[in-house]
Formats: sequence, C-alpha cells, structure tokens
Amino acid sequence: MTDLEILTQLVAADAKSRGETLSRLGYFCAPFRPKDGPFSDRVIKVYRSPGSDAELDRLVTCHDDYAAALTKTGVPLPATEMHIITLNGARIPVITQDALPADSMMRPMMQAAPLDETLAMMESAGQVIARFWNAADQFDTRIGFHPSIRNFAIVDGQAVFFDTFPPLIHYSRAEMGKMLLTYSESSMMRFVGAFAPAKIAGIQDEWYSAPETLVGLVGSACRLRPEHVDAYLDWGRDFTRREMTRWQDEALAGLNAPPKLPKAWTRMRSLLGLQGEPNLK
Repeated sequence: MTDLEILTQLVAADAKSRGETLSRLGYFCAPFRPKDGPFSDRVIKVYRSPGSDAELDRLVTCHDDYAAALTKTGVPLPATEMHIITLNGARIPVITQDALPADSMMRPMMQAAPLDETLAMMESAGQVIARFWNAADQFDTRIGFHPSIRNFAIVDGQAVFFDTFPPLIHYSRAEMGKMLLTYSESSMMRFVGAFAPAKIAGIQDEWYSAPETLVGLVGSACRLRPEHVDAYLDWGRDFTRREMTRWQDEALAGLNAPPKLPKAWTRMRSLLGLQGEPNLK
C-alpha cells in the first residue's frame, strides 16, 4: 500500500481510529496526529474540497510556492507538503507536516513563563517576522504572512512557524476573501459570509501588512499577559526601531497603546464560538 493510500485511509477513518485530534478550535480544520504507521511523526490537516478541479490545482501550486517562499525568506518551517486524495469521488486537499513537540506551542508557553522568558520568545518570533518582510520584496506577486502567537512553536529557544494555510501568495484580495469562506470548516461562517463578504475579506488585511503583523503579535501578548502590557509595548517599539525601520512610523503609531482586535473580528469569533485558544497543529 502506498503512503497516499494510507493517508486516504486515515482521513476516511473515524476520529477514534485516525489518531489524536490536536485542536478543535482552528478556523479551517481540526488537525490530528496518527497513533502509529508511516504518518505517526506528522500532523495531518484535512480541508474542505473547493469543488473545482481548477481551483484545487491552483491551490496546490500556490501552497508549494508559499512553502518555498517562507523557506527562502528564512522562516523556520517544519517539512510541509500538500497532497490530494480522492475520497467518495471528491478530490480533497490534505497537508502533512512534521510534528512539533506538544509542549513547544508558543501560546501556552507565553501564558505560563516569567516576563523575561516571554520577552525572549517575542524577540525570536519578531526576528522571524522581520526576516520575512525584509526579504518579501524579491517576490513579484502578492504575498502575506500570518505570524500570530498561536502559529509559532518555540524549539530550542527559536521560533518555528507552522501555518501554511491558506497559502498567502498569488491570490488577490477578493480571491483570498472567497477562500476564507470556501475552506472554512464552519457552516455558520459560510452562511454569514454570504451576506457580508466584505467583512470576511477584511480579516486578511493584517496578514499583508508588515507593520500590522508586528503590532498584532504585540497585541496578542498584551491580551495574554495584561500585567506585562508596558513591557511588551516597550519591546515592540524597540524592536521596530532596530529591525523594521522601513515601517517604523506605522508600527509605532499602532503601539501607542495596547493593540486591540477589530470589533468586527471579535464579534465574528464570538458568533462562531472561537475562543482564541492555541491551535495546536
């Protein structure tokens, strides 16, 4: 039996036999890790089929290009591949990714660690953000990055990014807005999005803005550890001046006070029952 056939069986299996579900709180899927077999060292992420062969083929190409772009800009990324399996006559996109240690997720580490350790984690994640944006001009295409605290692990003191979906490369703003609906695991999101597509499309804007990604990281830290707000704001301002001078004015303006999530997004998360817990992939 080929690995692709084994992967298809894993996806088709019920939750009990396929392996440990690592999170049910993700926007697009609930990743799982098989208990044994050739994929036991990997996390598997299964996405909704777009229903169009052309869209799916483009998705695979864009994902390959995005993983390559992240690596080229110096973003640490576990080995990650997108596969297409056929299940009940439908072609389904599936990502396999080398598993990271369960205790390496940045969000719970930020919640539990003393201030100096959390600042070291922020510095490591910030360096990844700066490396990406300072090198992103080499790509003659629309490209973005979603470096939220929940999308990082800290391995041997270094930040490792692990979220490659949706692939933030080549798609226009309108196309990415459609993708946020097409691939959402939430039927409620797809229903609401049909009546408010502009609000859904706006979710992505921070991902395509260098200063906003850094401000978003600081904002997340402030919400996780409100007792350290001043220290995180000080770190963000200092980091901006050191490592992201090209976007200094905009980033510093966003760090005058603890950054807040857009009200439209918080209302949408509440409606969908998303609690903001770490997406353990």
